[in-house]
Amino acid sequence: MNNIIEAINQKILILDGAMGTMLQRYNFSEEDFRGERFKDYPSSLKGNNDLLSLTQPKAIADIHRQYFEAGADIVETNTFSGTTIAMADYNMEFLVDELNYESARIAKEVAQEFTAKNPNKPRFVAGSIGPTNRTASLSPDVNKPEYRAVTFEDLRIAYKQQAKALIKGGVDVLLVETVFDTLNAKAALFAIEEIKEEDNINIPIMVSGTITDASGRTLSGQTVEAFLTSISHIPLLSVGFNCALGAEQLFPYLKRLAYETEFYTSAHPNAGLPNAFGEYDESAAEMQSYIEEYLKEGLINIIGGCCGTNPEHIKAIAEVAKNYQPRKAGNQILQPNI
Repeated sequence: MNNIIEAINQKILILDGAMGTMLQRYNFSEEDFRGERFKDYPSSLKGNNDLLSLTQPKAIADIHRQYFEAGADIVETNTFSGTTIAMADYNMEFLVDELNYESARIAKEVAQEFTAKNPNKPRFVAGSIGPTNRTASLSPDVNKPEYRAVTFEDLRIAYKQQAKALIKGGVDVLLVETVFDTLNAKAALFAIEEIKEEDNINIPIMVSGTITDASGRTLSGQTVEAFLTSISHIPLLSVGFNCALGAEQLFPYLKRLAYETEFYTSAHPNAGLPNAFGEYDESAAEMQSYIEEYLKEGLINIIGGCCGTNPEHIKAIAEVAKNYQPRKAGNQILQPNI
């Protein structure tokens, strides 16, 4: 299994858990975020987690290492906000190429380290491409419903720059994730397809949307089926959902998706819903029991965790997933009883 296409046909692949949750354990200060290189930078940098790939690379590598040790087959790069659009919050647009390249390189180095130890269990790196902090479908001004803070072309250019740097850094797959606005995702997919054609490469693509609440829709108003239809013109490795909901709440939407798509499926839900303090309380054992329902139904090819999850959650998920067969792509045997 020397590539992710072979691996996904053999077993359920385990994705890592949350990067942000793990970074909170370090309690990094403003000075830690700045490091020596940016000690005199005029903007506040605390909270710019992507920057830690440059100023605290050992911590980023250690987090990847912990997830691989927990049983992950795939880790995500520390690049969720790695576009010029998102980096504008810190006046660091000029760092995008370096941030993405270094984040990919760090993750790939750790992946190769683990693969070398056990060639029968190859480890992979997914280049994390977040949704940015702007939406192409909705106006941020209720008094100007026609206004848009970003255009499709703005997004295409930004995503193309990020994706090229991630590929150069050595990622095995690109993960367009936490999609709350499908138009943003379509810009990312368009940019990736441009790169594939221009550079004559064929890198696998994962897409993971976000069902924002009990309405069962994305923030831009799409149902599960509409979201799937909007992105199915691209030859994807997988499509799935992450964030916003815990594994229990995500189950019915994942079930609908799995019965409608011929792509492989993925999920990396939160560790339950946040409490009154915005913290996630769901234990590894609780999350494991909810995830096992996915497995019993044969809904999943790639499974991991999002907000609030850590290596303990991933270890529990990996332990139960090994007892089940992966969902067969094109599984449309029965319509779900939802």
